[in-house]
Amino acid sequence: MKRLSAIAILLLAAAVRAQEPRPLPTDPLQARLARIFDRKEFEAKTFGPFRWMENGKAYTTLEDVPGSKDAKDLVRYDSATGTRRVLVPATRLVPGAGAAPLVVEDYAWSDDGKKLLVFANAKKVWRRKTRGDYWLLDVASGALHRIGASRPDASLMFAKLSPDATRVAYVSGNDLWVENAASGAVTRLTSDGSATIINGTADWVYEEELDLRDGFRWSPDGKDIAFWRFDSAGVGEFSLIDDTDTLYPVVTKIPYPKAGTTNSEVKIGIVSASGGSPRWAALPGDPRNTYAAAMEWVDDSQVAVQQLNRLQNTDDVWLADRATGAVRRMLQERDDAWVDVFDGWRWLPGGRDLLWVSERDGWRHAYAAPRDGGAPRLLTAGDFDLAEVVGVDEKAGLLYFIASPGDATRRYLYRARLDGKGAPERVTPAAAAGTHSYRISPDGRFAVHTFSTYDRPPVIDLVRLPSHERVRVLEDNAALAAAVAAWTRPPTEFFQVEIPGGVSMDGLMIRPERFDASKKYPLVMYVYGEPAGAQVVDKWDGNRYLFHRALADAGYVVGCVDNRGTPSLKGRTWRKIIYGEVGVLATADQTAAVRALLASRAYLDPERVASWGWSGGGSMTLNLLFRSPDVYKVGMSVAPVPDQTLYDTIYQERYMGLPKENAEGYRKGSPINFAEGLKGKLLLVHGSGDDNVHYQGSERLINRLVVLEKPFDFMVYPNRTHAINEGEGTSFHLHARLARYLLENLPAGPK
Repeated sequence: MKRLSAIAILLLAAAVRAQEPRPLPTDPLQARLARIFDRKEFEAKTFGPFRWMENGKAYTTLEDVPGSKDAKDLVRYDSATGTRRVLVPATRLVPGAGAAPLVVEDYAWSDDGKKLLVFANAKKVWRRKTRGDYWLLDVASGALHRIGASRPDASLMFAKLSPDATRVAYVSGNDLWVENAASGAVTRLTSDGSATIINGTADWVYEEELDLRDGFRWSPDGKDIAFWRFDSAGVGEFSLIDDTDTLYPVVTKIPYPKAGTTNSEVKIGIVSASGGSPRWAALPGDPRNTYAAAMEWVDDSQVAVQQLNRLQNTDDVWLADRATGAVRRMLQERDDAWVDVFDGWRWLPGGRDLLWVSERDGWRHAYAAPRDGGAPRLLTAGDFDLAEVVGVDEKAGLLYFIASPGDATRRYLYRARLDGKGAPERVTPAAAAGTHSYRISPDGRFAVHTFSTYDRPPVIDLVRLPSHERVRVLEDNAALAAAVAAWTRPPTEFFQVEIPGGVSMDGLMIRPERFDASKKYPLVMYVYGEPAGAQVVDKWDGNRYLFHRALADAGYVVGCVDNRGTPSLKGRTWRKIIYGEVGVLATADQTAAVRALLASRAYLDPERVASWGWSGGGSMTLNLLFRSPDVYKVGMSVAPVPDQTLYDTIYQERYMGLPKENAEGYRKGSPINFAEGLKGKLLLVHGSGDDNVHYQGSERLINRLVVLEKPFDFMVYPNRTHAINEGEGTSFHLHARLARYLLENLPAGPK
């Protein structure tokens, strides 16, 4: 017994030591990065997950139970008064005698608030926690039972209550199932699910590029379910090789369609919730060369489906008959470049018009598209872009949306009349410059509002609409704001830089705390530059912002500009001018912007200029270093796509067309073809387990650089994904490596 006790004490001591944070490095910059990325001292707090209840009269959220690490109570707040009531204490979410309360990842209420569906034991599928266990609680009786109890643990996905809350539908084993909430009787709706047949969820490329995960929809009357069915047989498989975790390598094969190759066959089915054979929507065209990009019920008789062609320059909205699957086209959207999928569509009051977003007049606007196929009616008139639709107040006849006319770097709430009359009105107060987001209540009276700036962490509050009066603060992140206050001086500068051709680009710049304009500083440009994201937005950017602040205080000026082709709120032409040549114009714009900054700001040292970026930004960094070696002396490229033919069909073909039809565009846009231009210092970083941007591309680039006898530095992170954040210490190690590379190759500080 004494020996066992001693062993137990040693094990306990080891466990305690393992939980203690590692000592901070002695180097001040490395210590700062360890606090950011290893100890995670500066994570912004969020609010929720919250849900509106009673049409907006109340909302619920999860709150910690004092003295417990994981248990949370589900609490109801009256929206107007703030009256608090614990609706479901954690003690009612105990799955069995002696068990700990469920660790709630997410939850959903029935429409009447009498049943609660809880998601727990969540596991990642690719990058997101979408597989786990679901439990159903009867609020009145306290009865709690696990949905899909006969299925393996943590195998259910996207469980949803039927409209009347008598049944729960879910995906397990790539099949659809329905369970009776009272009796527990289970009906299997599909039976062909396999490694290649996927029912009710999506394949890899639809999930990544069309944001499709939850792949089924209950009909309004709860009698049928419409769903996506994927057949990935024939799709090329990419092998991820794990060399480190077992004695022999483990190979995982992922159906991944690279540009120009075979896609999954995709169909939309409608099946009775009681079982039976599906009816298939009779969508035209080859189901491997079209995309069923979005789908929703119109009413109890029809399902609406957005279908893109392979080139993604035509988007048809089809109405599919529930009983027969026959389709009728109600709307077609076309563009000479590409059409963006609008997944916020909904039927406006009366069900006669579809809320639609289009760039048909050169700006991204909201329209009311008649169900009978007539011409869409403009709702948000003006020379500006709508960024996002956030809500409809049916009673008041108002559409709420995010926009920022005249300033693409910020985001504000506007409203417009659903009849299209009058000009849109700004709702966000004029003095609150920055980025605002809103989750509006069903009745349009309240919104959970988040406000941040590049230098200021998010503040979340409840506001009343349309006055924007603050009702209460939900999370102010005051402790975080105080902790980083010393690191936010001087304030980030937002500016516009003019380049040849009369083009004005938005930019931002972070200077050292003890900046001296009479001296010269090295310039580090953070870049993305592709159509998937704008970077120059006045919004809290979390750890990346703090990393750039750390670099600035180490003696660098950190800058960023958004070139043409990024999704800035500057009109269709700005965004789509790069069609067919991704990376070409962007490289020219980025280089021209840096030249203009060097010419106009004497404190920037033209002999000390670097670029760094991740993913598409990693590709851009390679392009800049290879094509503009006279400007960029150092480049740090993380998880890049050196050869565009290696990336997936939906993303790459959307912006480039098919490789066989645009071979020259793919050649010109791929940095691997210009590697002979490398003169400066290059650090290439990749995770070998990257399922998104494959390690294969960096390996090919390495081969090319070896043939060219070009020196470079390389860092591989075994088995890490595109995020390169898995495993203890990984994020800190990566950012510490980037910082050291700059210090070693681009001397910091003023001259």
